[in-house]
Amino acid sequence: MLPAMPPQANKQERKLIKLFKSLDDTSRESFLAFGEFLQSRSKNSSEKIKVFSEPVDIPRPKEESVIKAIKRLSATYPMVDKENILHPISDLMTSHMISGRSASEVIDDLQDVFSKEYEIIKSE
Repeated sequence: MLPAMPPQANKQERKLIKLFKSLDDTSRESFLAFGEFLQSRSKNSSEKIKVFSEPVDIPRPKEESVIKAIKRLSATYPMVDKENILHPISDLMTSHMISGRSASEVIDDLQDVFSKEYEIIKSE
C-alpha cells in the first residue's frame, strides 16, 4: 500500500502520485524506468558540459583551515560532483577534528581527492 500524499506536495507531485497509484504493477515499473531514464539523460548532458571546464587557479594560502580548504577546492573544481567525494571528504574532516591530524596533511589529502575526481571526469 502506498503512503498518503504528503500535504506539502505541489500540484505536479500530486499529479504524479495519482498517476502512479492508478497504474498496475507492470506499468508502475515502466513508469519508474522512464523517470530514471529521463533523470540519467539530464545528468549526462550536464556532465558533458562539465568535462570541458578546467580547474580554476586559486592558490593555497599559507594559513588555511580545513573548512576553508574544502570551499577553495570546491571553487577550484566546480565540475566535480561533491556527492561523489562526500565520504572521503567526511573521513578526512573526521581525522582532523577527532583524531587530531594536522590541517596541512588533511588539506594535502583533500587536494588529492578533488584532483583525482577531476581526472576521472576528464577521462570520461
